[in-house]
Amino acid sequence: MTYMPKELQKVVGTRPIRPDGVDKVTGRANFGADMVMPGMLWGKVKRSPHAHARIMSINIDKALKLPGVKAIVTSGDFPPIASEEAFVGEGPMNFRDLSRNCLARDKVLYDGHAVAAVAATSPAIAEEACELIDVQYHVLPYVIDVEEAMKPDAPLLHDDLFTQGVEPKPTHPSNIAKVVAFNKGDVDAGFRDADVIIERRYSTQPVHQAYIEPHACVVSAAADGQCTIWSSSQGQFMVRAYCAKLLGIDISDIRAIPAEIGGGFGGKTLVYLEPVALALAKKTGRPVKMVMSREEVFRGTGPAAGCVVEVKIGAKKDGTLTAGEVVLKYQAGAFPGSPVGPGCMCAFAMYDIPNAKVTGYDVVSNRPKVAAYRAPGAPNSSYGVESCLHELADQLGIDPLALREKNAAKDGVKAVHGPTWQNIGYAQTLDAAKNHPHLKEKLGPNQGRGIASGFWFNIGGESSAACHINEDGTAVVVSGNPDIGGSRASIGMMAAEVLGIPVEKVRTIVGDTSSIGFSFLTGGSRVTFATGMAATQAAEKVVEELKKRAAMIWDIPADAVEWKDGKAYPAGPNAGSFEPLPLAEIALKSGRTGGPISAELSINAQGAGPGFATHICDVEVDKETGQVKILRYTAVQDVGRAIHPSYVEGQIQGGVTQGIGWALNEEYIYDKNGRLDNPGFLDYRVPVASDLPMIEAVLVENANPRHPFGARGVGEVPIVPPMAAVANAIADAIGVRMRDLPMSPPRLRAAIDAQEPVRKAAE
Repeated sequence: MTYMPKELQKVVGTRPIRPDGVDKVTGRANFGADMVMPGMLWGKVKRSPHAHARIMSINIDKALKLPGVKAIVTSGDFPPIASEEAFVGEGPMNFRDLSRNCLARDKVLYDGHAVAAVAATSPAIAEEACELIDVQYHVLPYVIDVEEAMKPDAPLLHDDLFTQGVEPKPTHPSNIAKVVAFNKGDVDAGFRDADVIIERRYSTQPVHQAYIEPHACVVSAAADGQCTIWSSSQGQFMVRAYCAKLLGIDISDIRAIPAEIGGGFGGKTLVYLEPVALALAKKTGRPVKMVMSREEVFRGTGPAAGCVVEVKIGAKKDGTLTAGEVVLKYQAGAFPGSPVGPGCMCAFAMYDIPNAKVTGYDVVSNRPKVAAYRAPGAPNSSYGVESCLHELADQLGIDPLALREKNAAKDGVKAVHGPTWQNIGYAQTLDAAKNHPHLKEKLGPNQGRGIASGFWFNIGGESSAACHINEDGTAVVVSGNPDIGGSRASIGMMAAEVLGIPVEKVRTIVGDTSSIGFSFLTGGSRVTFATGMAATQAAEKVVEELKKRAAMIWDIPADAVEWKDGKAYPAGPNAGSFEPLPLAEIALKSGRTGGPISAELSINAQGAGPGFATHICDVEVDKETGQVKILRYTAVQDVGRAIHPSYVEGQIQGGVTQGIGWALNEEYIYDKNGRLDNPGFLDYRVPVASDLPMIEAVLVENANPRHPFGARGVGEVPIVPPMAAVANAIADAIGVRMRDLPMSPPRLRAAIDAQEPVRKAAE
């Protein structure tokens, strides 16, 4: 299907009631922890209290004797796996590392690392049994900070980890897993051409995705070897593939059924419980249910990477950027695989810089293995670049928005990481921001305004969808992706648009691994684009079939039938004079014209349009306490075509909220023994509704021509600018530049105190 112009769209762009809404607000939706089965056992994980230690022995005798305990598994119950890179989840994953993250082998590498698991007849018995498992450790030195981990004398996590991406190949192991580099032009020459050079260092802390629903699953292993997994995840095919690989089971013997998901944001693109529960189920012959506590979620699952960002930018006096250089040091956690690659790609993506260099380091340390978090890697690098750009604007005496306009990437510009931009809308977001009433609002004492931009490349990939016509003319659309950001609504709307029927006549469901073709997981802002394209093409095949059926009823050639507004029409006077045939009437007669009408499509979608955004943030700083209040926030984003505008606005508002939390409050805090000090929402502070104003989302619709309805991913871009926008606003409000996150009240108050003697001396 070629691109359908906006003016011809009747369903796309409207705001129907969300199909999953009623079940969720009435409490009837089935999430991971809601599933129960007859004879079910409860699983519980024994976790390490040490940041780094060698496992000397694991004694399970006492635990096994406890009445009600049916089985215990350790890493010995997982087959040994050689180092093998794969790309099944949202980022590259080494299967050996994944196995050792699910159950530690030889060493524990962070506080909360899983060591053993119990299956028992009740949660209380399972928990008691975990206490009875005796693990003897030899405690080792640990390292938490990324720059400390990079030092030659740092405690070594893996003695077989040699830095990739450097020549000559290292002969000694280190904690630096990989070096990534992108170059454009001649950076040294670019800095020589500059009138002004600014060089700064920034840092961000690891933060958790903080989804409301903890990880949960129920796993059954039948006597014939057939296994079934019910779990909340961002991809049932990912769950199936990982469990099969980690336990040496054929993929065809596993059926993974997606439950509703109470938030993921990238954090549920890995497995933690499912392989362990499957091992317990196979050992006991009974279904096993496992649900994490909130503390386990924080201690044992992937946060977003923290990092250090070193930025150097050169410019002419008129603001023309001549050169840029960024060094990124990303925390991967216990195993390699930080999002340093995307961080490098996104750092300068918004700008036309003739000479640029970006270098990134993927560094392991004694923290939980990081997982994706909404535009993984991009918020970190953009925080540094966008803060530094604001500082450059101050130094040059140029308006920060005007500086961005002057250097904005446009169609035909080659990005630092390689692609030449086509059909991008960054300049439109700047223009919309410049003309927004927000910028005309007056600010008061201790109030400031910050501008920041952001980018995410968005992806396509493998997707499957099916479209079935029911006997009454309604339709069912089946997709292979869990619905996190509103995909059931958007996919149903696109199918309804093609079929020419009201969206209320289309039911969209998420199929399991045995009822729909393979689909890559829900992540990378790909589902509305890629799976939506598969569903659209499946609906188009159905329309072709409907035309054939109408032709049979009329006894005319199929090419003499056209489809419009849910009805078949003769293509012209020569085709004959027939009354239009509604879809429902064709469906009713399908048994006499060839049988059921349906189609399934599997594609590898290409052409995901990149996303850009520009944010405006107003803050007020209480200089006595260091508290920052967000007064007003406007997020302008190129969304391609808003299939369901309410969902798009919600995605933008949610991303901004998470970015503000990362900016102001969220961080992992470790004690002197390397143990996480704040594994719960009382001490790990996330924004709540009362902390924020209504976030205004401004939708710039620059259609993506590679999608039939112009869609481009929207869910990840909005988390990229907020950290810098807030920091820039604080600097504008009180003249204090915060370069290390979070900008929490104690830290901001300390920065104000530190600046006070400097200010008095200047006076």
